[in-house]
Amino acid sequence: MSLLGLLDRIDKILFVLIHNDADHSILDQPMLFLRNPYTWIPLYAFMLLYVIKKGENNAWQFILLSILTFSITDIVTSHLLKPFFERLRPCWDPELHRVIRSLVNCGGTYSFPSSHAANHFGLATFWYWSLWLMTDRKWNWLWVWAIVICYAQVYVGKHYPLDVLAGGFFGWMVGATSAKIFHRWAYNGKKIYPEIAAA
Repeated sequence: MSLLGLLDRIDKILFVLIHNDADHSILDQPMLFLRNPYTWIPLYAFMLLYVIKKGENNAWQFILLSILTFSITDIVTSHLLKPFFERLRPCWDPELHRVIRSLVNCGGTYSFPSSHAANHFGLATFWYWSLWLMTDRKWNWLWVWAIVICYAQVYVGKHYPLDVLAGGFFGWMVGATSAKIFHRWAYNGKKIYPEIAAA
């Protein structure tokens, strides 16, 4: 078996473990709730108001780069990477037909990488670094938020674990790049992060 074949086999075993073997009726609705984009509208509204209040003159750069980060991660994963890799979603894979629990509609044909993972890790990464710069506070819960959404994607059967890992990594790269742009754009690269200043 090739290395790619071995990774695919391990990935499917982990998927079955999370989606089928570790499932519980109590978790079904919470996981569906977590992965629903409408669930997080209050969070986005809070973030908008918070940044306008705390960010002052830098708020518009933060908002614009948040939109840009999300747009890049979503467009690249959905329209470029998924058609390129052509990896079937678990629910379209004949090999997994018997273990799929129909919690959600199957959706698009391809799954690699996960757009949900890329979008949320992109925002989490950009927000974490930029808010730390703006407020001198680390919002560590943002990482938990992104990870839980990724886990929910596997739990409901939309993605394999490697899909969300790849999507999360891509989102992290885009978010980190956006944070660097924000640093230079809003602060001319002059303000440094609190821990560096304290060193």
